[in-house]
Amino acid sequence: MSGAYDVYSRHCPARLVLDRLADKWALLVIGRLRGGTLRFNQLRREVDGVSQKVLSQTLKKLERDGLIGRSVIATVPVTVEYSLTGLGNTLAETIEHLSRWAESNMPGILAAQQSYDQRSGLTEVP
Repeated sequence: MSGAYDVYSRHCPARLVLDRLADKWALLVIGRLRGGTLRFNQLRREVDGVSQKVLSQTLKKLERDGLIGRSVIATVPVTVEYSLTGLGNTLAETIEHLSRWAESNMPGILAAQQSYDQRSGLTEVP
């Protein structure tokens, strides 16, 4: 346990942070912003499959948590850019490691899933 917070305690506010980070879109946005500042539509293209609505919601939550910053540039139309804050940068490296772990271990995970499904008689993914 670190300081006054214990994520294993029911009322620990750090659980809210873990909940946010359990969201794949939040992880992917932070991962993409690790490479530098991006505009909304650039982010949307970089994070394949995210809808405009979900991206907007995710960005607001991450900004509220202090993980990303939002800059509005007075152009016509208005330009909005997003970047990691210092706090966000401390998390981005961990997310990068987690992403690489997932990518490099996919063959083993897929094999385990297939084996489980065969043993359980599953024909559809739960």
